[in-house]
Amino acid sequence: MAEVVAPNQPSGDWQGKYYHVDQVLETPGPRTSDAFAAGDQVKGFLRNQSKILVIGAGGLGCEILANLALMGFKDIHVIDMDTIDISNLNRQFLFRPKDVGKPKATVAAEFVMQRVPGVTVTPYYGKIQDKDDDYYMQFNIVVCGLDSVEARRWINATLVNLVDESNPDSLKPLIDGGTEGFKGQARVIFPGVTSCYECSLDMLNKPVAFPICTIANTPRLPEHCIEWASVLEWPRVHGSKKLDTDDPEHITWLYNIASTRAQEFKIEGVTWALTQGVVKNIIPAIASTNAIIAASCCNEAFKLATQCAPYLNNYFMFIGTEGIYSYTFEHQRRPECPVCGGETIDVQIGKEWTLEKLMEWLLEKQDIQIKKPSLSTDGKPLYYQGPPQLEEATRPNLEKLLSDLVPNEGEISVTSTSLPFTLTLRVTYT
Repeated sequence: MAEVVAPNQPSGDWQGKYYHVDQVLETPGPRTSDAFAAGDQVKGFLRNQSKILVIGAGGLGCEILANLALMGFKDIHVIDMDTIDISNLNRQFLFRPKDVGKPKATVAAEFVMQRVPGVTVTPYYGKIQDKDDDYYMQFNIVVCGLDSVEARRWINATLVNLVDESNPDSLKPLIDGGTEGFKGQARVIFPGVTSCYECSLDMLNKPVAFPICTIANTPRLPEHCIEWASVLEWPRVHGSKKLDTDDPEHITWLYNIASTRAQEFKIEGVTWALTQGVVKNIIPAIASTNAIIAASCCNEAFKLATQCAPYLNNYFMFIGTEGIYSYTFEHQRRPECPVCGGETIDVQIGKEWTLEKLMEWLLEKQDIQIKKPSLSTDGKPLYYQGPPQLEEATRPNLEKLLSDLVPNEGEISVTSTSLPFTLTLRVTYT
């Protein structure tokens, strides 16, 4: 069978796989930027100079890696801390049954390099927090295909902190994609310039969190019993051993402890499935949604790298629950954003507020999205979530008036595993 080639495409020429991409890069169009240098210069930068980082090699990350390689990015790095599970195979198409148990980043990199010769994909099997600022400074663009709000907040804060006004190269565009069932979003973030990820936390679903005093002393719901088992009993019994929410034995242990707790307080409804649902946030994944959002992310990466067309400003939403609907809008920066705005949040509270009420307010506040906060003032603990001994020692403060613990216009430092920074509250009593 004769080889089918595009017009004017050399037969058998390996570089011919970029033929259709080159049609975009060789000729300016009516919407191209003044900075667009059509021809060999832009192709040379894309294929020989640009370096791009992909965070996440799951359902979204697999699509992103393949797309970037086929678009002409030749120096790609990928980070992922997970290994391949058999349940991944229905939508994470770079993996095969023989790969189960292996690191996602490593297998994905090998697969892409095998199928797209000339592309180098450098994997890292580990956490994004393992890398320092120098590591992230080497990239021109960062693309996120994550399923974790905490990880997104961390990389967002890290890239914002990298920005040095005297060094234009310190500004690293962040392209973030996310999916949930038949819904998805893609956005372009210029750290310190546009709205950052932290600015839009109030658009996310409200996290489930319960006041520690309630789960410790007066549980009323089955979820309270499960939280008590995971937050208080697990570290008390197992010490520094990490709770693995993917381990059925760990979930079963929590279920048994929570069931005993529920019986003690005459609470019904603790089940194994509910236990897993409380401690592990399971997000449904649809392959077609992943493909659409990954395509949008890669399209933006291509435009940023080449200036061949205006990039997204700055938010794209896709809704496929009833038909297909999409729209774009500009999300505005939040002046009081603790990452790209002010460093301190002013809070006006009543003199009758206890420390526990402040904790509940923090858990309820949609634009902070905090879990299990620990509070201190002037270096002294107000309430700490751990270790268990310190949590027990500071728990009596929860019932005290905040005005007895912190002076007017005093500052409270808030830390949490879900916060990639220290949040500072300046309290004023009314």
